[in-house]
Amino acid sequence: MKLYYRPIAQTDAARPQGARTLAGGWCWFTHVEVLQRGHAAHVSWATDVPDDVLTRLCAARTPICGLDMGVAHLMGILNVTPDSFSDGGQFDGVAPALRQAEAMAAAGAGLIDIGGESTRPGADFVPIEDEIARTALAIREISGRLDVPVSIDTRKSEVARQALSAGASLINDVSGFTYDPQLADVARAANAPVCVMHAQGDPATMQQNPTYDDVLLDVYDFLETQVERLSDMGIAREQIVVDPGIGFGKTLTHNLALLARLSLFHGLGCPVLLGASRKKFIGTIGKASLAQKRIPGSVAVALEGVAQGAQIVRVHDVAETRQALNLWQAVTTGDYNDA
Repeated sequence: MKLYYRPIAQTDAARPQGARTLAGGWCWFTHVEVLQRGHAAHVSWATDVPDDVLTRLCAARTPICGLDMGVAHLMGILNVTPDSFSDGGQFDGVAPALRQAEAMAAAGAGLIDIGGESTRPGADFVPIEDEIARTALAIREISGRLDVPVSIDTRKSEVARQALSAGASLINDVSGFTYDPQLADVARAANAPVCVMHAQGDPATMQQNPTYDDVLLDVYDFLETQVERLSDMGIAREQIVVDPGIGFGKTLTHNLALLARLSLFHGLGCPVLLGASRKKFIGTIGKASLAQKRIPGSVAVALEGVAQGAQIVRVHDVAETRQALNLWQAVTTGDYNDA
């Protein structure tokens, strides 16, 4: 029976001798939680982990879009859509999109993620031509003016192709490269890094009673399968980012289970992206029915993700998250700039 090894990530200033560095970053671990389907989990020493698994857990990640994965980065969300759940209609059009991208870059975003199709629960399909019209011109303008890499949030190969031609650097697919069989070919031909996200169902149906045998291990197995498939297709493993897909075909309980053990996904040997900003479960627990009122809860979840070693955190509220992250880093590592 397959065993899963979750590093118990630590950031305490008192690091024991012999502690292992997690993914070449800011976290360390001495113990792992060993998980197995149908069995109770138990804690074991890191030295008991098989060598190949330990190597994958510890190895420094290769830069993505020129960004050092040894530090945490913020990916600013820029929806050029009329109907996204949090900011639909606010940045639809080249000029509003550019202003928002400039603001996020100035606030500390390391990447700008541009999407032209809403993926909120119940969202309708957007025709390819409409999605290209929403994204390509905005990407061309932003990438031509800002020294910040741009990613295209799409599940469609032609949208991605046009976005890459306009200056995008990364393909972020919420379907985990299961929707359009040509999308991986587009990424490989352009030698573009990709983000593989887990989702159960599509946006129109994903929240209709999602079920799992074991949400943590089911999501891990899906991502592992997709990473191997993309690697076999010629996309370098070190250029694949993984995202457990918080809120995509998951209940509140599923989301919390994934967040509590997010560090498991470092076992895939890829940078980990966390995207939980302003999502419904934050409003439910934090008693904030309006998405715009969920900033404090979103920041709290983002910091927990970084505490488990997530290299990229996808957020709406860049300035607020950047401030919180700067303080978190100053307290945990002593690294800060007071200039």
